[in-house]
Amino acid sequence: MSNINWTEEVVKRKAELIEETQNFLRINSILDESSSADTQPFGTGIQEAMNFLLQKGEQYNFFVKDLNGYAGIIEYGEGEESVGILCHIDVVPVADGWTSEPFTAEIRDGRIYARGAIDNKGPTMAVFYALAIVKELDLPLSKRVRIIIGTDEESNWRCVDHYFKHEEMPTVGFAPDADFPIINAEKGITDVTFNWGQKETSNSTQVSLYLSRFQAGERFNMVPDKARAMISGEREQLEKVEERFRKFLLNNEHNGSAQVEDQLLILSYEGVAAHGSTPENGLNAGVYLAQFLSGTSFQKEANDYLEFIIQYSDFNGEALGIAAYDEVSGALSLNGGLFYFDESGEAKVGFNIRYPVTTSGEQCIEKLKQVALTNNAVFTVHDHMEPNYVNETHPLIQTLQAVYKRQVGEEPKLLAIGGGTYARSLDTGVAFGPMFPGREDVAHKKDEYIVIDDLLRMTAIYAEAIYELAKG
Repeated sequence: MSNINWTEEVVKRKAELIEETQNFLRINSILDESSSADTQPFGTGIQEAMNFLLQKGEQYNFFVKDLNGYAGIIEYGEGEESVGILCHIDVVPVADGWTSEPFTAEIRDGRIYARGAIDNKGPTMAVFYALAIVKELDLPLSKRVRIIIGTDEESNWRCVDHYFKHEEMPTVGFAPDADFPIINAEKGITDVTFNWGQKETSNSTQVSLYLSRFQAGERFNMVPDKARAMISGEREQLEKVEERFRKFLLNNEHNGSAQVEDQLLILSYEGVAAHGSTPENGLNAGVYLAQFLSGTSFQKEANDYLEFIIQYSDFNGEALGIAAYDEVSGALSLNGGLFYFDESGEAKVGFNIRYPVTTSGEQCIEKLKQVALTNNAVFTVHDHMEPNYVNETHPLIQTLQAVYKRQVGEEPKLLAIGGGTYARSLDTGVAFGPMFPGREDVAHKKDEYIVIDDLLRMTAIYAEAIYELAKG
């Protein structure tokens, strides 16, 4: 069957693929828990998108199943083993500033513009038509091909949890929700906090300046771009701190503001946001403000808190004793994403940690527990996702590399990322597309789009991949 022209087969179905992709993208599938029910846990729009796909599956005589609105199945073929393809139909919310309405799926300059166009409804349709092509060509398969439809990828992955409680683990699989050529390594990810409780104020030494409040960050996985501190004390002392702060901003060429109101000084620091997987690309406002404040003497709890931030907020976890590196996925990254302190002594530091695929997450957590003990903190693990790694010698990798090279004509490099895709929920799975090298990443942005030529090309790649993975 090597003489199949997969691109030609896609072109035969081009008009239908584009039209149905537009129809699919016109469904507003943003999470809406206000309209949730037993049969549609994530709201009316997501369930409408699910129904759209399952009905298309029925039209093509695929086996379809709705798992109580949490996930869906579209399956073709027979056999004990299965190839799983994990897609998702939920999309992120929409901000202002779109050129055309985000759910009209308007075509301009060879692109379909819509929320979800590239993440992940456009690629989901590419996978569906890829499977349809394999079926219509009546190609012999020895494994079942199962499209698993996720509904909560942009939030809490409740869809994946529900699916694997009730359904089988595919033998191998891929998620069309990242980059080409192939992502075979995804770092382990964990969110942790160090917490301190309220202190008896009577035990605190009297000082002339009190740190009343310190706050920065809203999410573990984002570098905080804003930080704020409130300091109480005598006005003369506050004005001296204010003057030093303005010089600190000037020396670092950063932005911020300072304002004295009676016996209260309010400091604001502006950093640069970045994703938690690449903290070095941002400017952590919480860390910089803590560095400035460490030059002032406050109550003991405040001094200890600021010292903790400064000591442990490096990018690689070396100070915490968890620094690690491997050739496959690179170095561990550490992002200080959440900071909070108030004058009662209640305090928190939250870290987002992404560790290499050959590193033990459990050992990493044990070392963090020791740091907590040393600093009289309560340590909590809020979330922990094990790394995902498929060795380059695995048949799954070999097959996908061969398909990509045949169709694209380029060497298929293996990639490692600090982010997480559905692939990590599989025992043996990788992320495979849909973004081609050199393309702008417009996922989650205004005027999100998919290039129509890319939609056709990825459909051809997925069709051949499905056949090659399921035939033998």
